[in-house]
Amino acid sequence: MNQPMSASFAHSALSGHSQTSPLTVDVLVAGGGPFGLMLAIELGRRGVRTLLVDPKPGTAFNPQANATQARTMEHFRRLGFATEIRSQGLPAHHPTDIAYFTRFNGHELARLPLPTAAQATEAIKTMQGSWSAAELPHRVSQKFVEKTLRHQAEVCASNALRYGWSLTHFAQDTDGVDATVTPVAGGAPVVVRARYLVGADGARSPIRHQLGIAWGGSTGVKRDFMGGKMFAVYLRAPGFDQLITHDKAWMYVTVNAQRRAFMATVDGAGEFAFHAAVHDGENADAWTADDAQRIFNQAMGCELPIEVLSVGTWMAGHALVAESFGQGRVFLGGDAAHLFTPTGGLGYNTAVEDAVNLGWKLASVVQGIAAPRLLDSYGLERLPLAHRNTGYARQFADSVGLFEATPELEEASERGERTRQMASEHLNGHVRLEFNIPGVTFGGRYDGSAIVVTDGSTPPPDAANSYQPSACPGGRPPHAWLADGRSLYDTFHSEWTLLQLGPQPLDASVFLAAANRLGVDLKAVSHSADELLALYEAPWVLIRPDQVVAWRGHNDQQALQVLQQAMGLVAVSVEADLPVAESARCPD
Repeated sequence: MNQPMSASFAHSALSGHSQTSPLTVDVLVAGGGPFGLMLAIELGRRGVRTLLVDPKPGTAFNPQANATQARTMEHFRRLGFATEIRSQGLPAHHPTDIAYFTRFNGHELARLPLPTAAQATEAIKTMQGSWSAAELPHRVSQKFVEKTLRHQAEVCASNALRYGWSLTHFAQDTDGVDATVTPVAGGAPVVVRARYLVGADGARSPIRHQLGIAWGGSTGVKRDFMGGKMFAVYLRAPGFDQLITHDKAWMYVTVNAQRRAFMATVDGAGEFAFHAAVHDGENADAWTADDAQRIFNQAMGCELPIEVLSVGTWMAGHALVAESFGQGRVFLGGDAAHLFTPTGGLGYNTAVEDAVNLGWKLASVVQGIAAPRLLDSYGLERLPLAHRNTGYARQFADSVGLFEATPELEEASERGERTRQMASEHLNGHVRLEFNIPGVTFGGRYDGSAIVVTDGSTPPPDAANSYQPSACPGGRPPHAWLADGRSLYDTFHSEWTLLQLGPQPLDASVFLAAANRLGVDLKAVSHSADELLALYEAPWVLIRPDQVVAWRGHNDQQALQVLQQAMGLVAVSVEADLPVAESARCPD
């Protein structure tokens, strides 16, 4: 039996003792942001010996990403901590509207009203169509989310998380990866032998650079807003709510000719994440707290003292995707694999789904259930989704950033009123384009994947602002609320689920026997409601551990072949389109 990582580290140089042999782990994760932490959770829940290192002293101090999309919340629900996440960030009854103004204290131009955290848990139970889901989005800063993810990763006995440690060297061979991790504060390095290495090391990813994997896509796009350098301020402004003359919101966006900016509410008690466009000729890298006050006052439209917690700059205008998501025994995810302009809040949420996809596959290979080639499906499935999502983010950035804010917007005149009306029409359309995105959230698909067993049906169209639930293999399972008030998803197994739908009793013994032969953890779940059978259009449905439809059918006659393909245990003949079976259990 594998020794728990906590015990292993008690006898390693990471605890200050001399190291006589390499520390052996299954997976070494370099980076402790959302992707790295979520991957550690997925691996740790499955007993995979995982070491995560990150040079930072701890989880994020700055707010960073500020929106957790509904699909991400569904994954948090699957893992059992969605309620904890929804309790964080804004108070339960704080508005989550997105609103646009000439200045924060100027003319209101557009607004998208959205439910509060307290309202969301009840509202979702009656929503249909595009928003038929187990969870609604949640407006919460990444700094809060990361703390929960870290705790969830640390409670797994097979995990060890070491902040303040940096990956300084790695080299792979046919059997694994030799790596060196070094304490940032000084001290003896530690040699680690891992079966796999995962680069969760951010946009500048030294791991990606060493592998020689280049960026594809576009960068350097110039826009008046969300294209070019941005100035970021983490601040406290306790007087903000008392000074503004409009209804409170979660996100405030300014549209004027002097300075475009946006500001997200962090805690509902005076903390905000403020971001402003930097003009040509301005050296924002040298700006101080006094400059932050000046820029904030421009967006505010009046003077309001702020406490500056941190300042920095970042670049908008990226829509970059790595040319591959790995090489050999090394994989990439999160910002190391794709870089977004943050419109739509898609970067962090795409990173979470990277981890969800990679986690069960790595665990299956490490545990000897699947062949290493199952891991090929990670990049083949996730890379097209990264291109899709960066494309949507670029579209949203164009919609808001290329809109010209003229001085007339603030005129106290008929011309000013007409200009504001035209801006209102555009921005009310834009805010719904960017923030009402069930299609982006739920509509990602793995069509063409070798481990998805197609049935000849046509996937629904991909559109940002609408989503058509479909059990066509390769996508998210259609959601429904059951008669007893539970989410259908709450009945899914933590690993593989065989849905048996309809009033006619079905015998799962053939599938269960095939799963037992392959070492696959499969649970049969029966639901008799006619509505579910109609929703899924088949009585048999196989759901993957990442809650993706792997197969659906009308009988169990090919149960073994279906499971073999879904686990990557077969090679698919392109000419004959027939699976060619290999050994059931595959050593790494």
